[in-house]
Amino acid sequence: MSPAAVESLLKSLEGQSAQEITRWAVAQEGAVVTTNFRPYEAIILHLATQAAPEVPILWVDHGTNLPETYRFAEECREQLGLNLKPYLPLMTAAHWLALNGGQIPMPDEVERVESFSRIMKLEPFERGMRELAPKIWITALRKEQNPQRAASLKPVMWDAKFNCLKVNPILEWTPTEMDAYLAEHKLPNERTYYDPAKGDEKHECGLHAPLTTPAA
Repeated sequence: MSPAAVESLLKSLEGQSAQEITRWAVAQEGAVVTTNFRPYEAIILHLATQAAPEVPILWVDHGTNLPETYRFAEECREQLGLNLKPYLPLMTAAHWLALNGGQIPMPDEVERVESFSRIMKLEPFERGMRELAPKIWITALRKEQNPQRAASLKPVMWDAKFNCLKVNPILEWTPTEMDAYLAEHKLPNERTYYDPAKGDEKHECGLHAPLTTPAA
């Protein structure tokens, strides 16, 4: 899609609510939602499945999520009837941990964080995106989570890495708005989430960065 076409589409959706943008996105051919079951993920999952119950949900399960995250994922799956498409790394979490110090990487362990991200998260994510081949990629990205890239983020963007339109319906939402949505729709949440591929909340794990070279 040309930059002019993306800009035209963005203008056509200007002023629409997250619900309206999501309904438009899932109505398009080849829509996929991605999730990592971090805090507030139930919101984008609810928005999408209310409009299109069978929309595929791509989830990379790297095998080292906290128990609370797995319970949250299962609660969302059951409550929302998710058409979940889990993608697992080619190397098990136990295998990676055995070769890399035995513990999940901490934020200051840059090399271990990058290794985990490349092997355990990016490779299965890229594989999932290739296999599902979405034309519309719906995310839960918010500007608040990405201060270093906030100015460049828009509700609708072209993603050259996966050759698809990336749609970010809740880009401008604040924690107050999200808490209110969870309460209104009686949705679950999980706040103990930790992502070893990021190390800390503001670090970019690479899913929204240029294409990586798959690990051997």
